Amino acid sequence: MSSIKTITLATIYENQGLKEDALKIYQDILELQPDNEEARLGIARLGNAPAQFVGDSEWLEVFNQITNPAQNQKFQEWLLQWN
Repeated sequence: MSSIKTITLATIYENQGLKEDALKIYQDILELQPDNEEARLGIARLGNAPAQFVGDSEWLEVFNQITNPAQNQKFQEWLLQWN
């Protein structure tokens, strides 16, 4: 795995189905930057989020309701509006 650990790389891995690699990068980023919301959301999306990473249970419910790539894309675009 690359030594350059970024949200972009984790997202690429996630989109390519390399979920374990993406999760590891998100976790490493969160260790260094505990307030990094993108890493926190990436962990939640992958469904392996320990309680301290999830935040509001309502957000987890939203992620669990996303069932296809089109919904995921629409939700990400919505989130980017608030970034």
